[in-house]
Amino acid sequence: MNLIGRIFENKYQILDVLGRGGMSTVYLAKDIKLQKLWAIKEVSVSTINSKSNLMAETNILKKLDHPALPRIVDIINKNDSIYIVLDYIDGVSLDIQLQEDGIIDEKTVIDWAKQICDVLDYLHCLKPNPIIYRDMKPGNLMLTRLGKIK
Repeated sequence: MNLIGRIFENKYQILDVLGRGGMSTVYLAKDIKLQKLWAIKEVSVSTINSKSNLMAETNILKKLDHPALPRIVDIINKNDSIYIVLDYIDGVSLDIQLQEDGIIDEKTVIDWAKQICDVLDYLHCLKPNPIIYRDMKPGNLMLTRLGKIK
């Protein structure tokens, strides 16, 4: 469902589509009261194997606490979709940045690699259940205006 221009859950004004994938659409939204920007990920229940698996995964993710990971602040189950409200990352996906810049200097690439390794180390060392991120690619990484990888 296209939510652009609508007020969602009497709380969020949907401003734009940030991206679309095989299973989800991510919207840019503004909290009406707080005037804060959020990303809202819409996942249709019909596109997933198990709603309970998605909810279990989301509940694990909302417990994560690392500066490179967006926080999940709300989960809304509505109209055969699950909406995950999370931090909006103001930046550009790394794949687009690489296309625009072409060759990246070695110092920058090493800095990015260290940031990525730091968050992967955090995920892999979680107790009692480490998280293995299986979709690591430039298109799933954001580069903030301050040069931080998210």
